[in-house]
Amino acid sequence: MKRLKRVEICAFLCLITPVLCSGNSSLGLPEGKLPHGDVIELGRKLFFDRRLSINNTLSCGMCHIPEQGFTQNQLKTPVGLEGRVLKRNSPTLLNVGHQPYLFHDGREFSLVNQVWGPLLSKTEMGNLSIGMVIKRLRELDDYAAEFEAVLGGIDAVTIGEALAAYQLSLNAGDSPFDRWFYKADATAVSERVKNGFRLFKTKGCISCHQIEESWALFTDHWFHNTGLGYERSMKLKPGQRSIKLTDTVTIQTEANFEGEVQNDLGRYEVTGEPDDRWKYRTAGLRNVALTAPYMHDGSLPTLESVLGFYAKGGVPNPGLDPLVQPFSLSSRESKDLIEFLRSLTSTRFPELIESARQDIRQANITPAQSISHLSD
Repeated sequence: MKRLKRVEICAFLCLITPVLCSGNSSLGLPEGKLPHGDVIELGRKLFFDRRLSINNTLSCGMCHIPEQGFTQNQLKTPVGLEGRVLKRNSPTLLNVGHQPYLFHDGREFSLVNQVWGPLLSKTEMGNLSIGMVIKRLRELDDYAAEFEAVLGGIDAVTIGEALAAYQLSLNAGDSPFDRWFYKADATAVSERVKNGFRLFKTKGCISCHQIEESWALFTDHWFHNTGLGYERSMKLKPGQRSIKLTDTVTIQTEANFEGEVQNDLGRYEVTGEPDDRWKYRTAGLRNVALTAPYMHDGSLPTLESVLGFYAKGGVPNPGLDPLVQPFSLSSRESKDLIEFLRSLTSTRFPELIESARQDIRQANITPAQSISHLSD
C-alpha cells in the first residue's frame, strides 16, 4: 500500500472531516472548527448513556473514561458486554478528530461511521443491528424531540454525527511544550524538558512521532511492526504445554486450560497483505502521560517501560520496521525524555473532564462506578 505524504494526509483530513479545516483551534493542533454546540451536547449525552448497549449496562464513556485520558488506566484491554475481554487497548479519544485512520488497525476513516463498530460489536455494546439502535432511541422521549430539533430526526447518519461531534470537541492542545516550541516562551518548560526533546530527535523517536512547523500530532499517521504483535502471536497459546517425551521428541498439549486465545494480526486484518502482519497505527503522543497502559495490547504499563522496549529495538522478527532501532539512554537521559513527554499534557484537560462530568451525572453513572463495573 502506498504511504501517504504529509500534504496528502492534510488534504484527506479536510475531505473526511471538513469541520477541522477552518477557524481556530488549541495551540499546537491543526486549525479546526467545532460542530454546533447543540450537536456536541447531544453527542455527549449519548456518549455516557448505557442504554446504547443491548442490555443497558455499557456506555462509550466506560471504555473511554474522562478522568483517565478518555481511555482506561486500570486495564490492559477493556471488559465489554457480559464480561467479555477485548483484545486491544482502549485508545484515547483526545484529539481523535485529527486522525485520518481510526482503531489500532486503521479500519475506519470517519468518526461518523466509526461509532457503529463498538455499537454493533458482540464483545462491546452487543447491538444486533443498526435498526435496533435507531428504534430504541426513537422510543426514548428524551432523545426523539432533541434529535428532531438538532439534526432533523434519528437515523444511522445522525446518530453517528452526534457521537462524532462530541469526540471532535475533545481537542487537547496548549501544552507547556506548545507554549515553549510554538510561542517561544522559554519559561514554559524546564531545561530537562528541552534536553528531553533533543533526545527525542537524536534517538530517532521523531521519525514516527512527527511534528510540523506550526502544529504537532506526534504521529506519522502510519502503521509499523514493532514486534509486540509478533511476539504475542508466536508464543505458546494459553492452555498449551510443551512436554518432552524423549531426548528427541517434544509435543505440545492441545487442552485449553486458560480461556480463549485471541490472535491479533494487526493491519493485516484490514488489508489482507502479508507484509501488514502485526503492524499497528502510530499513536499520537499528546497527553501520553495520562493514557497508560501503552501499545495496542496495553502490555507496557509505564512510560519507562515504553522507552525500555524501544531502546532494546523492539522484538526482532522478519517484518520488524527498519525505523525501530536500538539506542542507549542513561538514567538521566531517560528521565529527561519522560519529562518531555509529560510536557505534552494539555492545560485544557481539566475543562474536558468537568464538561464530561455533567453528563455522567445526568446519565446516573460516576467514573468510580464505571471502573468498579469493569473490574468486577
